[in-house]
Amino acid sequence: MSQENLISSVSLRRKKKKKMREIISIHIGQAGIQVGNSCWELYCLEHGIQPDGMMPSDTTVGVAHDAFNTFFSETGAGKHVPRAVFVDLEPTVIDEVRTGTYRQLFHPEQLISGKEDAANNFARGHYTVGKEIVDLCLDRVRKLADNCTGLQGFLVFNAVGGGTGSGLGSLLLERLSVDYGKKSKLGFTIYPSPQVSTAVVEPYNSVLSTHSLLEHTDVAVLLDNEAIYDIC
Repeated sequence: MSQENLISSVSLRRKKKKKMREIISIHIGQAGIQVGNSCWELYCLEHGIQPDGMMPSDTTVGVAHDAFNTFFSETGAGKHVPRAVFVDLEPTVIDEVRTGTYRQLFHPEQLISGKEDAANNFARGHYTVGKEIVDLCLDRVRKLADNCTGLQGFLVFNAVGGGTGSGLGSLLLERLSVDYGKKSKLGFTIYPSPQVSTAVVEPYNSVLSTHSLLEHTDVAVLLDNEAIYDIC
């Protein structure tokens, strides 16, 4: 075998072995979905992806052309779909995503909503209403994971003051640890502030949820609700 053939055969093997490094994002409850909506808008702007998931025809293909594959999967038609699941126990906030500017970006199966909320109650989000929807969420996550060649882990966005973010958020983290034990889990968690509060039980929900965060997240980025309001 000539030297040129040997080099080309080695490079072909390397290409075959090359794996993508994908990350799946999970957005839970009102806060998680609203933060997620803003995040995906920024990701699209960063990678030059249009609100319908398509790349402009005049985009130059460069070395970093495949960089977006970490967060987006590309369909045969050239559409870029986020590797993300949005879940809430009531439909109001998810309906904003379904009818918003980026409504064509997400696959309808990735937007999961129930019919009644957790009423700012950790127990409803974790043990009753949330328990009914968690298997559907995990099924959607499993479909996304099956579509990955080298899944690195999960980004979980939620707030621990409400019932869904705290209760269902904890339940999902526990189940992810069972199904994907070795995968990293990073949490972007909004903690309640005394000056900006919508329910008196927010401190209780956050304390109950923190146990799961300590047990099941590798890194937690804590966001202060009042500080986020000040930014806005």
